Amino acid sequence: MITRGEMPLVRRVCVLAWAGAAVSWELSTPGRLVPSLATCAAFLLLATGCALHIRRELLGELRRSQEIAGAAQRALLRPLPGRIDGLTPAAAQLSASRGAAVGGDLYEVVPTAYGIRVVIGDVRGHGLPALGAAAAVLGAFREGAYDEPSLAGVLRRMERALGRHVRDRAESEPAAAEEFVTVLLLQIAPDGVLLALNCGHPWPYVLRPAAVLEHCAPRSRGAAPDPAPRTPAGPDHPARRPTRVLPLPRGETLPPLGVVPVPVDMWPHACGELRPGETLFLYTDGAEDARDRAGRFFDLPGFLAREAAATPTRLVAGVHAALLRHTGGRLTDDVALLVLRNDRS
Repeated sequence: MITRGEMPLVRRVCVLAWAGAAVSWELSTPGRLVPSLATCAAFLLLATGCALHIRRELLGELRRSQEIAGAAQRALLRPLPGRIDGLTPAAAQLSASRGAAVGGDLYEVVPTAYGIRVVIGDVRGHGLPALGAAAAVLGAFREGAYDEPSLAGVLRRMERALGRHVRDRAESEPAAAEEFVTVLLLQIAPDGVLLALNCGHPWPYVLRPAAVLEHCAPRSRGAAPDPAPRTPAGPDHPARRPTRVLPLPRGETLPPLGVVPVPVDMWPHACGELRPGETLFLYTDGAEDARDRAGRFFDLPGFLAREAAATPTRLVAGVHAALLRHTGGRLTDDVALLVLRNDRS
């Protein structure tokens, strides 16, 4: 697909081709110079008109393609609401395929009777070819998250959906039989307790303000919450210290979906709590694997530490822009970003 950035080049090539042909033919034909130059000018005007017409047609095709891609993205990665049971979410997706608005990364956040359930995943490969597997896995999550009492049941539904998709594709595309998906499933209880099942996916980061770290001593589940901290009194107060960027406590990591069958007796891993004021930052491996021209990896934890005070929307937008600056706009893998801030009182 021709992108908007390629339009000037297409137009110049058309005009130059017509002009070159007209001038060469006229100047090589015997006759007076003035009529020949007039004919050349007519050819140039005709070439310019044709180039402008082609430009309009290509721009129209580009707009239609962008509208279709946008509709597909909204259907696959639906816009998140501004608030979900006391959590403030924000998300973004970048495709490594030039001109594509969607790719093989996926995410979703849904409130259920069992708590807020979250998924983020990454299909093998990138861009439009990975879109089918992402749609199959995400559709299974959206159904199973409401019906299955346990995260293990949700994961099995996603595995079955991926298996059906792979079998259907493998009949016409044998390479599809090797398709797999990394997946991280989370469940956030009303008291902030986190449960996780991880199938080969990067673990998220927790952005923990120093005030929360100092104030929230360990407490038993179900105990009454601590009283709210007071306003910081001076520059040395914990609330004025930098936010800590910590990896979520890690449990067992299973193989990606589609590599081997998921275990029959798997259990979610308890990985701490998301306390009020804390932020959970989830991502796909394209974020930390992004490199600049010198081959240096993008410092995701460092960026999060510098911008931890930003709202979820601004934090996602900041990482998005920083990734494009770091790579010079040349991503080699799709990237999905998902932020959840606990704004419960």
